[in-house]
Amino acid sequence: MNLIKLLKSKLSEAVTRSTAKEPSVDRRDFLKGAVGATAAVSSVSCSDLTWESFFQKHYKELVGQEKDRVFQRIENDLSKKHGQKIRLDDPRPQKGVKFVYCLDLGKCNGNRLCVQACAKENNLDASMAYIKVLEMDTGSMNLEKGDQYYDRESVPKDGKFYLPVQCNQCDNPPCVKACPVEATWKEEDGIVVIDYDWCIGCRYCQVACPYEARHFNFKTPKIPADRLNPNQSYLSNRIRPKGVMEKCTFCLHRSRKGDYPACLEACPTGARKFGNI
Repeated sequence: MNLIKLLKSKLSEAVTRSTAKEPSVDRRDFLKGAVGATAAVSSVSCSDLTWESFFQKHYKELVGQEKDRVFQRIENDLSKKHGQKIRLDDPRPQKGVKFVYCLDLGKCNGNRLCVQACAKENNLDASMAYIKVLEMDTGSMNLEKGDQYYDRESVPKDGKFYLPVQCNQCDNPPCVKACPVEATWKEEDGIVVIDYDWCIGCRYCQVACPYEARHFNFKTPKIPADRLNPNQSYLSNRIRPKGVMEKCTFCLHRSRKGDYPACLEACPTGARKFGNI
């Protein structure tokens, strides 16, 4: 994080010398060059950021009125872009709580209602899914042969079982170690989160994840008005910008307030279990 502070400071000095007019700067493109990102990453166009958002501090450093101003700015920006009043929350981990989930594969029938509920709750674009359900041959654990595009109208099928795959909130997450700018970390309650405003979109975490649970926003998300969830959280389901990574957060905007994740509530067979270990 010290490197990023230094880079921001140097850029600020350079811009101050060159112009007194507030520009629109792409912080992610600048930082990509600084950390030696690959040519493939550099070819991805990231959303322009305002001067204020460029110099926004890391989430962990935001406190008091400064944090309030950042949240208010994001609320106003999202509300303006999507034509609805967005409420941005920041529920914190509860003391002595560590969340875990498990799956009863004998009960999962592949209906994919968990996928649909997750998308609606977390403001996912139609091209994005935090959960994928694989149709697997009974007795096999070869995930590469799992079919995630099976016909959900004909499930369950004889000789098949269904395996939902998503972020497992690892105790020792390799994705966190891979991030060069500390944009992702593990919280006290076991949930691995991302500061979307600090992420530079290098995708190192995506490569490091063994579950293919991290996803890159290749384009500006389009959320239909009737599917937009206005109750959003800074570290979970707020609408992410183009050019950043995102993932399941156990619906922390719900679970930290005593509710179940949306996927569990939508499951009609009781295949999903979630709680404080």
